[in-house]
Amino acid sequence: MIYGYARISTKQQSIDRQIRNIKTQYPTAVIFQEAFTGTKLNRPEWNKLYKKVKEGDTLVFDSVSRMSRNAEDGINTYFELYNRGVNLVFIKEHHIDTEAYKKALANSGIKIELADDTNEGKLIKEIIEAINRFMYEKASDDITKAFEQSQKEVDDLSQRTKEGIETARIDGKQIGQKKGTKLTTKKSIIAKEKILKHSKDFNGSLDDTDCMELVKLSRNTYYKYKKELKEEM
Repeated sequence: MIYGYARISTKQQSIDRQIRNIKTQYPTAVIFQEAFTGTKLNRPEWNKLYKKVKEGDTLVFDSVSRMSRNAEDGINTYFELYNRGVNLVFIKEHHIDTEAYKKALANSGIKIELADDTNEGKLIKEIIEAINRFMYEKASDDITKAFEQSQKEVDDLSQRTKEGIETARIDGKQIGQKKGTKLTTKKSIIAKEKILKHSKDFNGSLDDTDCMELVKLSRNTYYKYKKELKEEM
């Protein structure tokens, strides 16, 4: 079975490009998608997919950052799935696909027919084992670097955001909402109009319980809006 996993960090982003890239190479892939931060692996759709995949299945990502933006979690998950026999494919980083990893290990498995009990045999055996260890560590290092780069992108973005905010403060620009400023939205305007019209404290005949039900607001929001209306009047 072939599965694809697509993830965006917020619902305001578009996930279509990732799905299109996966479907272009794997038209029959069953897509799991969600809007969730990549710095954590505890995501609803990812958890479903992680439990569902089994040995022989293929799991496709548009890029390594879609699996995880936390290097430690990403590396651990990669090898957990690899050891379960799941084939991992990263469209933008094919060099760390599990098939590429397997080939790197297979190519390192050099064998020379020479008796182990001879000095020459023992020496060659030690050399071959050293080469195998090097190839294994090299392949593992490539995978590690890919996830570390993914995390670095998040860290760099966070740092740039902090620097941008600090620069704006130094330049005297207002950051965020001023203290004491009321947040006005279309929803709040409509709700306040209904309170004014129907509440007996203003122009209507309904008590707070009935008015709250009519306007469909939580208790805290309802009384907050009432307080703001009285202050405005």
